[in-house]
Amino acid sequence: MSDKITVGISIGDINGIGLEIIIKTLSDSKIYEYCTPIVYGQTKVVLFHRKTLEINDFNFNVIAQASQAIAKRANLINCWEEDVKVELGEDNETGGKYAFLSLEKAVNDLVAGNIDALVTAPINKHNIQSENFQFPGHTEYIQSKTSAHDSLMFMVSDDLKVGVATGHVPVTAIAGKITKEGILSKLGLMNQCLKNDYWIQKPKIAVLGLNPHAGDKGVIGQEEQDIITPAIETANEHGIFAFGPYPADGFFGNNTYLKFDAVLAMYHDQGLIPFKNIAFHNGVNFTAGLSVVRTSPDHGTGYDIAGKNIASETSFREALYTAIHIVKRRRENKELTSKPLKISKLSVDRD
Repeated sequence: MSDKITVGISIGDINGIGLEIIIKTLSDSKIYEYCTPIVYGQTKVVLFHRKTLEINDFNFNVIAQASQAIAKRANLINCWEEDVKVELGEDNETGGKYAFLSLEKAVNDLVAGNIDALVTAPINKHNIQSENFQFPGHTEYIQSKTSAHDSLMFMVSDDLKVGVATGHVPVTAIAGKITKEGILSKLGLMNQCLKNDYWIQKPKIAVLGLNPHAGDKGVIGQEEQDIITPAIETANEHGIFAFGPYPADGFFGNNTYLKFDAVLAMYHDQGLIPFKNIAFHNGVNFTAGLSVVRTSPDHGTGYDIAGKNIASETSFREALYTAIHIVKRRRENKELTSKPLKISKLSVDRD
């Protein structure tokens, strides 16, 4: 296996800020010291964004397939041939259609091993829906393509790592999705990820309650007593250091999260609102629990600022570096486990 890490990049909604943050990130020459990037898009769409943003000193190396990628260059694979009308800031079917074509080609290469990791620019979860894409988001689509039994949407930064037990589901369906088995599965994925991808030997994981005040011993809901606490106890029996359940408001309000390596929230907004408040500019969405590596920035399509050259690439850059670091750690783990253990022979003096 080559030491060079090849990272695929899907462009997201063509009417959003995806290509802006991609071009800004890849304009930094330091990136090429760590990876060879391949963007899955289309030449004319890229040129439209570059012209709109008035970025004249950046070019892609156009290739037909991932194996042709050139190191020290930003490479581009054309995923469609027809001309496309880009309407910056518009939420329409065109944005979703071509976001999917980019994603599909990139994920196919990821699963086939043609690239080492994938960084996805933001999609619109509504307009991307079609016969070929009937998923709540990237996480569920990539899980399906890899035939994984489960996955974990894991929001990560230097100061805070938050996973969610129920992912992209309506608020009215959350309580019905909370099960002991589901919580145990997410805790297992999180524990494994922290050990293998972040090299934390004995991760400490905080588990949040579902109800206000974590149920107040059954006064405000039974889920903590009937489901969440038993799941934590079983996790501990299996060697996972899980604690809780904690009331979410006080947990983040008094910085208790700093005492833990990661947090399992029961639902999307319970975990992502405090995460984005704490780490919005450098947060990364990592799909943990898969055999492949996929990350993305922790923000959306940014229709309101598309084409204005004011979008920050910081989160996207962090997503790219996070993908690179995880690939490196996994390679190093593989090398360590594949090497036979050498036991030195001790000489013993005998009278």
